[in-house]
Amino acid sequence: MGIGATLQSVAQECVRLVADAHGRDLDYSLESLTALDEVCERLLADGPLADQRLNLWSHLAGAYTGEVCLRAYGGEWIEHNGENAISISGLTGFPFSTAYRLLGGEEGKSLAAFARGIPVVLEHSRK
Repeated sequence: MGIGATLQSVAQECVRLVADAHGRDLDYSLESLTALDEVCERLLADGPLADQRLNLWSHLAGAYTGEVCLRAYGGEWIEHNGENAISISGLTGFPFSTAYRLLGGEEGKSLAAFARGIPVVLEHSRK
């Protein structure tokens, strides 16, 4: 199984877990990342996640976020300097890093904002 198929499978597991544990349906739309941000807020209610829980949820949320971006904007999963990343029109994005920082309690992080920022960055890079 290649990197893309593996991470698609992880994204599907995120959809299942969020539905089962949090009652939220994720449909791979850009709007669904707002719902995933809300789930992450609930997970952070008792403070930043740590250790295995942080690693698990950042992997699930990162895979789902990356998959949403690839479906919305095209592109592919890649490995970049030892990290899983997305490549869209020459732009490399790191959804796992964003998810890790969000779930680790970093202020101002959002999975939805990560995705919405991609066309903005692409537009600026063309100028």
